[in-house]
Amino acid sequence: MFTGIIEVTGTLIGLESRGGVRRITVEAPGIAGRLREGDSLGVSGVCLTALDVGPTLFHADLAQETLDCTSLGALTAGAKVNLELPTAAGSPLGGHIVQGHVDGCGTMTALDPVIPESSPNFDKQTTDWTLKVRVPEKVRPWMVHKGSVAVEGISLTIAEFDGEAITIAILPLTYWRTNLHTLNVGAPVNVEADVLVKLAHAQMLAEKKPELELTEAWLVASGF
Repeated sequence: MFTGIIEVTGTLIGLESRGGVRRITVEAPGIAGRLREGDSLGVSGVCLTALDVGPTLFHADLAQETLDCTSLGALTAGAKVNLELPTAAGSPLGGHIVQGHVDGCGTMTALDPVIPESSPNFDKQTTDWTLKVRVPEKVRPWMVHKGSVAVEGISLTIAEFDGEAITIAILPLTYWRTNLHTLNVGAPVNVEADVLVKLAHAQMLAEKKPELELTEAWLVASGF
């Protein structure tokens, strides 16, 4: 289990096809030395297994399912990836429960500074940002106003949802510490819905009351 609090970013330095899998090589001097062969870690929100670990890098194999369903299949050498080690039992849950099981690949439609670049007060290092992501149709029932979502493995809060896209406020620390500042409009991004919302939605469907909507009020009333 992860929390969506990104520790460091790594750099993809190699991709190699091996039969039915693709092996990636990630340069990550800030985290590789803490890994052992077989350890799990989150790579841009995808739970992978560390292989052939070195002092400054690690490898991981991507199955076809991972290539098809996540943004990792579109990566090229030089791309930045978000890295997080699993949360130890008893550790503070700084973000929210992130499983590393991506629900779908969304599309970044905007990442704009809150203060316009034309403003004399604009400072790229300190401004907040507004992120918009169009989420896949199958993921939309789990997008809840003020609910949690993991985008590229980052624990974030949904500020708005218009039925197709989510809007999220991004702090300067998040913008610069993660791979967000390296992405362009149109980039595929991994989206994982809050597992508690998914469970609540499943419970609602089990009640066979289609007139109900998954809202913040319903979640509170149902004990979530």
